[in-house]
Amino acid sequence: MSLIGNILWLILGGFIAGLGHIIGGLLLCLTIIGIPFGIQAMKLGWATFAPFGKIAVEDPNANSILRIIFNVIWLLLFGWEIALAHVAGAVLFAVTIIGIPFAIQHIKLIPHALLPFGRRLVSPDGANGPDNRSEP
Repeated sequence: MSLIGNILWLILGGFIAGLGHIIGGLLLCLTIIGIPFGIQAMKLGWATFAPFGKIAVEDPNANSILRIIFNVIWLLLFGWEIALAHVAGAVLFAVTIIGIPFAIQHIKLIPHALLPFGRRLVSPDGANGPDNRSEP
């Protein structure tokens, strides 16, 4: 079921959204200061390509003051706008019964859009490798 959901997701705008995150991340990586933010934007882009069949988890090893500082900077500069776009997408998809699963996926991506440092989407069955990581 998640394969069909991900294919429909890509057709209905997920491909463009994920590609936008990845291109934005590449542009951020052009500066040394922007590299950590660019990496998070690209991770968000890969998560946006295929959100069905994944669950959101917080990395237990990512508790540091630097993570908090980066999350605050991200929230002020990029996060609120990306999260607002996911809220708008969720509202648009939730208008129809068929669109509700897509609205749920947009809602699932909101915490990652707001505070991406220390968060990731993983496959619940561990299909993403030995440490269950979803980033490339």
